[in-house]
Amino acid sequence: MPEKPAVRGKVETQKQNIEVQKGVERLRALAHDLSNSLEAIMQASYLLGQVKLEGDSKRWAQLLEASSDQAARINREMRKLLRSMSED
Repeated sequence: MPEKPAVRGKVETQKQNIEVQKGVERLRALAHDLSNSLEAIMQASYLLGQVKLEGDSKRWAQLLEASSDQAARINREMRKLLRSMSED
């Protein structure tokens, strides 16, 4: 006897939810790895800021610092969103 449409729909929805959760878990792992990489970049940026730089070198160091700060902020927002998606 074939499945009832309501049961088939529920099974498909459950499968989709499982796939979404797997995707969220993978994205969380990637965001964690990105955090580790960003930490190294931010430390290097901090160390460059401790050195007396002039001209273009100083501007590049400032650009690196601003960009790494922005990347870290974006990464925090992504991780927060992914955590909230995992709690549903």
